[in-house]
Amino acid sequence: MPTDVSRDRNYCLKLLKEYTKSENLLKHAYAVEACVRAYAKKFGEDEEYWGNVALLHDFDYEKYPTAEEHPYKGAEILEEKGFDEEFREAILSHAEYTGVPRNTLLKKTLFACDELAGFITAVTLVRPSKSLDEVKVKSVKKKMKDKAFARAVSREDIIKGAEELGVPLEEHIEFCISAMKNVKDVLGL
Repeated sequence: MPTDVSRDRNYCLKLLKEYTKSENLLKHAYAVEACVRAYAKKFGEDEEYWGNVALLHDFDYEKYPTAEEHPYKGAEILEEKGFDEEFREAILSHAEYTGVPRNTLLKKTLFACDELAGFITAVTLVRPSKSLDEVKVKSVKKKMKDKAFARAVSREDIIKGAEELGVPLEEHIEFCISAMKNVKDVLGL
């Protein structure tokens, strides 16, 4: 059963902002949160809990950016603050290299939304209007083929995430674009 801190968005937001000062990292957290919350609603799951997992999935990254530290340090901090094992395990599972299996719908959803939300943001920022309203599935897929574009984003993880979630890639991209549109003002897109 989720603990109180895991369902308190204000507390989670305060924690995120305590560790993350970069506006881009904050916006990434909000984008992933929007996608994961939308899936939680679609799947009939706990939107607050799932959303807060997504909100905090990279909260330690700015202070601990190496594969030796992220997301392990974050999981330690969250344990000290009273977040349950399910919450911490979901965050650990979003990084392929941790070896934590993605054996729950929450873990699969977080992984599926993480890289894609970042990629959709990058696609949006190269549009003349810099507006999510102009981003289409076909433009996201076209940019995925351009290896020089947003090269830090793993196309393999985007494809694998949709497969693990059991959602066709095009449908997953459309779903995440739509979810991000719900918070486009916060994202500045």
